[in-house]
Amino acid sequence: MARILIAEDDMFSRKVCFKLIDKMGHTPICSPDGKHAYQTLLSDNSIDLLITDIMMPEMDGRTLIKTLRGNSSFMKLPLIIMSAVVSIAEIDDLIKLGADFFLPKPIDSKHLTEYVERCLKFNSNSNSLAVENHM
Repeated sequence: MARILIAEDDMFSRKVCFKLIDKMGHTPICSPDGKHAYQTLLSDNSIDLLITDIMMPEMDGRTLIKTLRGNSSFMKLPLIIMSAVVSIAEIDDLIKLGADFFLPKPIDSKHLTEYVERCLKFNSNSNSLAVENHM
């Protein structure tokens, strides 16, 4: 199954996401912030998907997305954003930066499962992921 990196500083959200990913049969890997997530990605090229919060210490999710999309090694890595405090305009901006999906917090297990499956279904060379937002 897939290896999924979860970048989330909130312990509760991290645990919920971890358990849902594990229940799906995938291997969840946790990072407490964007900087740690980026270093994890640089040292482990077998990550299949990144799920990241926006507001985190060290490196926030927006900076993480910009950094990843600026590196040719990560331009096609599927990205799911999860956040409780962003506006529609901010979601649009995150999608333009390179996120594939947005999930509002608290995390809905049905939507997380659907988005993870959709991200993993598509070939990493495809840009055909549909962007949706369930608010």
